[in-house]
Amino acid sequence: MNNTILELSKVIFWDTDQKSLCWKENAHYIISKVVQYGNLKDWNIIKNHYTTKRLEAEVINMRYLDKKTLSYLSMFFNIPKKEFRCYTTKQSIQKHWNF
Repeated sequence: MNNTILELSKVIFWDTDQKSLCWKENAHYIISKVVQYGNLKDWNIIKNHYTTKRLEAEVINMRYLDKKTLSYLSMFFNIPKKEFRCYTTKQSIQKHWNF
């Protein structure tokens, strides 16, 4: 357990006891929550903790990323959007409501 996790925005982990999280054991969970719900401060904290290679591997395999986040991560890691799992599977995700 590491106290830096407690510095991440509490709203990200609304459903989890942050004190029970471990950077190493819960890496996938922490990275995915920060990418989906975090702010720039949270992103910078995980960038300083995990290697670029680890972050890249996790985000490429995420099942869902909104369009803005996908674009940002694609540019940040210099990886074409087509290589992200969420890009290739997004066609099968049906929208619940048409707005």
